[in-house]
Order: sequence, then structure tokens, then C-alpha cells
Amino acid sequence: MYKFLVRPLLFRLSSDYTHEITIKSASLLSKYKWLLHITEALYGYSNNSLEQKIGGLRFPNPIGLAAGFDKNGTAAPFMQSLGFGFVEIGSVTANSCIGNPKPRTFRLPADQSLINRLGLNNEGVLTISRRLKYRDLKIPMGVNIAKTHDPSIIGEKAIEDYRTSFNLVKNIADYITLNISCPNTTEGKTFEEPESLNNLLKSLGIEKDASLPPVFVKFSVDLDDSLLYELLNICEGYAIEGYVATNTSSLRENLKTPESTIRQIGKGGLSGKAICSKSTEIIQKIYSYTKGLKTIIGVGGVSSTEDAIEKLKAGADLLQIYTGLVYEGPPLVKRINRGLTDYMKKHGIDHVYHIRKVKNQ
Repeated sequence: MYKFLVRPLLFRLSSDYTHEITIKSASLLSKYKWLLHITEALYGYSNNSLEQKIGGLRFPNPIGLAAGFDKNGTAAPFMQSLGFGFVEIGSVTANSCIGNPKPRTFRLPADQSLINRLGLNNEGVLTISRRLKYRDLKIPMGVNIAKTHDPSIIGEKAIEDYRTSFNLVKNIADYITLNISCPNTTEGKTFEEPESLNNLLKSLGIEKDASLPPVFVKFSVDLDDSLLYELLNICEGYAIEGYVATNTSSLRENLKTPESTIRQIGKGGLSGKAICSKSTEIIQKIYSYTKGLKTIIGVGGVSSTEDAIEKLKAGADLLQIYTGLVYEGPPLVKRINRGLTDYMKKHGIDHVYHIRKVKNQ
């Protein structure tokens, strides 16, 4: 029903406006428990074979909401009712930011993808952390933090900016994702420079504070092998729980959308099916480098059970979706989880973790 009735109506509106009304609606619905129960009855799906315990956290299923959708943490209860196994809030920054001028999100229907240059719009870590402090969720809640979108904040000021956010969310978040690869700021990939990343991790005290929640590092999908392995080598020297692979792409490769349209849209991060294969390749490389010993959250182009299985086989333990929701709608989470259960039954395996052992089927 979503693809044939709801989506055509939503796609008549601008992508920016559609997201705004979606968040406002989800935030409003989050205030009414009886409505959440109805939504959960429609979209929820539970099966013991999907449950995992990772980093001391219980994930009822491997499908999570990616950062970027609920930047201010107002809609988490509603997203939980849609059947997500975990949610990631943000990106959150030390200072509030209105983001880049509109229009700043663009649909590429021919590619089932999006381009966004939101510019880290959020209400700031102090406001958001106060809000999240009172969230009562049954699923893990991660908080994705990034440097404030301000080109004057560089060097030690940038690290202090990050540290401000980290210190405010570390006692609230179930896990923290360090977004070192956001392409939608003036300075771009601030902490994907090895020395800067090392200084950041050292400053946050990740190597010595056992009381911290699990910490993940989020990489760009555009990293070449040399830089990826250099960054991994640095991260492996700290108490990093794992990696989120991947962020959006600044490149415009293998698109069906006309080049004239792409040029007209301009800069921004590409997400969705267009980066699905590239993100899966990064997952495989991280899994191989870490010998399967670190948790990997796979994100980038997951919009079907087949996409999910591909990333799980590549080495992902958990998955996240965002763009897939735009094109497939709220039933997507239940559809993937049910599809994973059917796949396991078909191949005689009893847990989602073992999907990676099924070869070429």
C-alpha cells in the first residue's frame, strides 16, 4: 500500500518537507502509548533467532535506524514501535546548528537513492542529552556525535568540541558512534586524517575508561584501501567496540539519473542503493582486517532481505536503514526480519549470526 498509494503522494512534496512532516508526525505519535501499541501490533516482528547480545546490549533483531533520520531524538519511541531492533540518534554536535540552506535533500528515484547536504542540523548536545535522559526504550539507543559545523573550529578546538558532546552523552547513550566522515560540512572529513583521529581517540580517553558505553567509529564509503587500513590500525590501538560501515558518498558513480540532474543538485552525500555494493566491500575489508573480532554495523543501500543477507555474509553483525524507508516505507523492517527468519529455516540454521556461513546461496 505504501509504494502504490502513500509514496506517490509524498513524492509530490519536496524531500525536505516530507522529512519534516514525517519527523513531526513520528514525534507526536511517540507521546501516546496506546498509538504505539497499535503501531507495534501492525509492524512488530519477534523471533528468538534474530536476537543478539553485543557489547553488553540486547538487540532483539539486527535492523536499526541509521543516524540522520531522528537528529534530535524526538521520535525514538515511534521508531521502536515500527519494529527496529535499535535506533541511532544524531548526528549531534556540541553547538546547535540550523544546517545548510534548503533545498538540501534530493531524491534519485531511478537509483533508489538520496543526496543530502543537511549540514549537521540539530538542536545541540545539551538540549538533546536532556531529552534523551528521560527516554524509556526497550531497544538500544545509540548517539552519533560529530564536530560542530563551523569551519573556525579546528585543531584543539575541534577536539574539545567533540569532547563536550562525548562527555554529555556517555552516561545516556547505550552506545556512541564517532562520526568522523560527514561530507556535508565546509571542512569535510575532519577526522579521517590519521593523526587527527589518533589525537581525538586519545583525548576522549577511550583506551583507559572501562565505564564508557561501547564506542563505534563510522567510516566513509569513499576510503581507499590504504587509508582505511591506516585508520583501522589506529582504532585497534584503542578500546573501540567496532565500526559503522558506511557513511554517504561524495562521488557520483554508476548512477542512472541523468548527469544534468546530478549537476543541478550539486554537492551532498549520496546514500541508498547507489552505494550498496561499495559499502558491502568496506564491510568485507573491515571484517577481514579485524579477523571477525569486532562488531560491524552495516549501512548503505539496505532495502530488502537480499541486501541484508549480502551485508551479513560480508561480516556485518547489525544493519541500519534510512533511505530504504523512503522508498519502501514502514513495512520494510518487518519484511526484512521475517525474510531473514525464512532464510534461516530454509538453510537449516538457528541464529542470524550463522547466516555468514551460508555460501553463495
